Amino acid sequence: MIWTVLGPIATIGVYFLFRRFHRGSLVTLPVLATSVVLIAVLALPGGDLAGYERGTMPLKFLLGPATLALAVPLARNRALLRRRALYAVPIGAVVGAVSAVLLCRVLGLSTALTATLAPKSVTTPIAMPIAARTGGIPELTAAIVILVGVLGMAVGPRLLDRLGVRSRIARGLALGTAAHGVGTAQALSESDETGAAAGVAMVVAGIVTALVVPFLL
Repeated sequence: MIWTVLGPIATIGVYFLFRRFHRGSLVTLPVLATSVVLIAVLALPGGDLAGYERGTMPLKFLLGPATLALAVPLARNRALLRRRALYAVPIGAVVGAVSAVLLCRVLGLSTALTATLAPKSVTTPIAMPIAARTGGIPELTAAIVILVGVLGMAVGPRLLDRLGVRSRIARGLALGTAAHGVGTAQALSESDETGAAAGVAMVVAGIVTALVVPFLL
């Protein structure tokens, strides 16, 4: 019962603490740092993962409305996105899935691990069913998807800066395609236009990956 009450308070509190003190370092990146701290605390003898899961159900529920809210900037910028997203995002999604499968083959990983890693770049609600239907491990896929999103959020903007990518649409499409919801959150922090492009990319990439991965495997 303690963790049922403490879980959401600790999650929100630790997240906002890191958000306040984050100055660009990967170590203090709120999504990553909060996850590490909570995992460490729950791993202690007094930790209760089941209680924490029950307590944070309202936060999980809010993922739905948060995702739907992406429709607002998307609708405002739909004219700018219509053409560019139709060819750029499917190419990015296919490259992401193919590269993951090829790397698994080169490393000699099992079919189950290959199916687990293949949908790494799409949002968790899409990636987990893909992994389950192709013989992967959905729970491990969820963890990998979160890791990919956090790394995309931390490294993506800097990489795009180094490459000289200044277009808001291009930055949004790249972050949404490669880093799903976490990348979209980062894109929204740059501008509504960038966030709208990332939202479109996240959805289109999820659909394309769901069609491509079973074929690849």
